This record gives sequence, structure tokens and C-alpha cells, in this order.
Amino acid sequence: MSHSRWKTLRERKLAEGFTEAEDVAEARHEIRMSMALAKAVYDRRIELGLTQSELAERSGLSQAKVSRIEGSDTVPTLPLLAKLAKALDATLNIALDDDDTQVTFTAHRTDAA
Repeated sequence: MSHSRWKTLRERKLAEGFTEAEDVAEARHEIRMSMALAKAVYDRRIELGLTQSELAERSGLSQAKVSRIEGSDTVPTLPLLAKLAKALDATLNIALDDDDTQVTFTAHRTDAA
């Protein structure tokens, strides 16, 4: 089934009063949070012009671990997030709300002498 067909079917079911099971809704929320982090890491890495291998070296992680983070395949620990923020020369900002998750990296300022 194509994505557009699945989306239309889901929207029709929701319009008819169908509700997702609580565990399905929770899993969908967790996936969205993981994807928000993955996108933020990827965007900042690309902004810096780094490869996954270069980011891995800067952060003390393996390239495979960086790939899993960017692929939303893992849930990083707080110490790992700190390593990523340092390696990406940025502050990690995470805003969690019921229906919205925002993850961004704010670049550190460099003093121009």
C-alpha cells in the first residue's frame, strides 16, 4: 500500500471516530521524538560540512553509532548527547510538549579578534 493511500485511509478512519490504541499512539510519539533528534544532528553536521566519520571522530563515537542516531535507530543517553553537542560546537536545545517536540542545535559564538 502506498504512503498516500495509507494516509488517506488513516485520515478517513480518524474522521469516522477511530482512535489508535494507547501503545500505538505512544510508539508514534517516541518515533517523532527520535526523528526530531536525528534531523537536528544531521542538519548541524551538514551545516558544519562534516561527514559521519568526522563527527564520530570529534565526538569519540563510532561512525556506526552516528549513523544509528541520524537514522532514529537508537535512543542516546544524556552523556552521549553532551558529546554530540560538544563535537557539533553547539548547545543542544530540546523542547518537549504533548504533541510537539523541537530539537535544535544553537551554534556557539566564535569571538572574532
